[in-house]
Amino acid sequence: MSLRTVLIMFACHASSAAVANDLVLVEPESAKELGGWVVDQQFMDIMGSPYVLAHGLGEPVADAIMPANFAKPGKYRVWIRTRDWVAPWKAPGAPGRFQVVIDGKPLGTTFGTEGAKWHWQDGGTVEVGKRAKLSLHDLTGFEGRCDAILFSSDLDFVPPDGGEELASLRAKLLGWTNEPADGGSFDFVVVGGGIAGTASAISGARLGLTVALIQDRPVLGGNGSSEVRVWPAGGTNLAPWPHIGDVVSELVHAKTVNDGNAKTGDIYDDARKLNLVRAEKNITLLLNQRVNQAAASEGTIKSVVAQNTRTGQRTQISGRLFLDATGDGALGALVGADFEMTATGHMGASNLWNVGDSTKNEFQIQCECKDTDALTMNFVPTSAPIAFPRCEWAVDLSQQPFPGRKGFDKSWNNKEPMYRLGAWFWESGFNKDPIQDVEWIRDQNFRAMYGAWDTLKNIDKLYPNHRLRWAAYIAGKRESRRLLGDIVLTGDDLRKNHLFDDGCFPCTWSIDLHLPHPEFVGSSEGEEFISDMTRGKYYQYEGPYWAPYRCLYSRNVSNLFMAGRDISVTHEALGAVRVMRTTGCMGEITGMAAAICGKHACLPRDVYTNYLGELKELMKRGTGNAADAASPTNR
Repeated sequence: MSLRTVLIMFACHASSAAVANDLVLVEPESAKELGGWVVDQQFMDIMGSPYVLAHGLGEPVADAIMPANFAKPGKYRVWIRTRDWVAPWKAPGAPGRFQVVIDGKPLGTTFGTEGAKWHWQDGGTVEVGKRAKLSLHDLTGFEGRCDAILFSSDLDFVPPDGGEELASLRAKLLGWTNEPADGGSFDFVVVGGGIAGTASAISGARLGLTVALIQDRPVLGGNGSSEVRVWPAGGTNLAPWPHIGDVVSELVHAKTVNDGNAKTGDIYDDARKLNLVRAEKNITLLLNQRVNQAAASEGTIKSVVAQNTRTGQRTQISGRLFLDATGDGALGALVGADFEMTATGHMGASNLWNVGDSTKNEFQIQCECKDTDALTMNFVPTSAPIAFPRCEWAVDLSQQPFPGRKGFDKSWNNKEPMYRLGAWFWESGFNKDPIQDVEWIRDQNFRAMYGAWDTLKNIDKLYPNHRLRWAAYIAGKRESRRLLGDIVLTGDDLRKNHLFDDGCFPCTWSIDLHLPHPEFVGSSEGEEFISDMTRGKYYQYEGPYWAPYRCLYSRNVSNLFMAGRDISVTHEALGAVRVMRTTGCMGEITGMAAAICGKHACLPRDVYTNYLGELKELMKRGTGNAADAASPTNR
């Protein structure tokens, strides 16, 4: 099936509302006119659906507009699934306030004002005809969120608040109980379109495999995309395998003095990655598709089901070999792969951000300029003061020094204070569950960011002409599940230079583990928002260290590869392998190994036991297009 066919199929099924008897369910993420609201799919495995987010950085975003169709006109009770996102901290102010407008008239209730958990907030009753125009009207620009809108002609009906009952109702109203559409069968199914998954898909496709690349966002690159903006680090193209990293170098240009974290979106060159994948005739690319179901038998995966994050439509993709490049080991967890997850004391997640003297933030520019590449547009500087609201609901930093505040001279790199705003060390979630608590983690990062900017603007009276220009709302995760292979690489393996006969991807990053910065624990223990990193000889090793192939496939799911931060390593070793150029090399190796499996009708383990020499021959040649590969890149 071609990429064009897949996209047409999803477009034909797109719908904003589902009607069943006296219930009408509207999913805002399927709206054709999202305005300034963004689709957030990060938590849909927990919630059962994506939601829309008013990520305006303190500036109310443009309305999202969608239709609702009714079997019969009349009076309906309206329920809005939402929450007060700062309520877990018992913080005042309900910053995520918004209105629901029906046929030009706002409901009497203001939403996002109550409840620490997702729930249905009662919007009262409304008279409608057979068709109504709905709008989500943001009131603050401070992360308001809406999961769904439900109309009931039974005015006494109360929708279920969660669990299986809500999942069943949503599935029934949206047709998810129907058989998923057939998305075809492939030699190699890659789940996750970060640097690792994308490099694997390209590598396998160039070696003749038919590949499905499934990504749950509209862009490729994961943490290295314009959505998260972590600059890909790690060494590539190193002896004795100088062609390992060729595909990575095609995906990511060689670093220049202008490159780094939290820069303007064009730096991360989303189009470069998309164009490379679309140029491969053997790859079927499925964007905005989240794999949340899989079928396996006797330790072998048969197929996965991907759900469109905009329309909700489900598609089954079958395959012979699969790669989990989700970062979270999500596919592995679905099929019962053995894994480990450090419960406490693990690395957290960050949401990078930046500030500047511009008249608009990036999200406003995107909203107003839909027909252009907004991320390449220059900001218009301003000489006029820009106000910022007080944020009583944010982390209170008015009496505390922090990186970026004048007088905080114990930070990193001795650079200008503003440089330290929104850098890698604004990180939280060290003792939270990185799967179940990730919305809390992301939101705590928001609270820290808004608290810092409120302090600088309104307490310290600094940067009068500056605004928050951009902030990631997709969490930049560092650690969660680690799927277990035939070897579990340890920190001592790197320190003691333990040589494996199947060493295949180079590690050059230090054993870089993040932990709460001691100056930011104190009374905030459990809610830390600034990290420190491991230092000293104990966390160094002689590199490049060539890590073993046996870390890249599951020990108990026979046809499952891994690439990325979910490979078979300990918590400590993860610190050295998790950077993106390194994970991209893992991707190249798994693409090569998948091609060997296809050639010999064998499984990932067999590549080590029977065809290691053949893998090394492929490693010697690489799978890059030599004319496009950049020069070797080190730390």
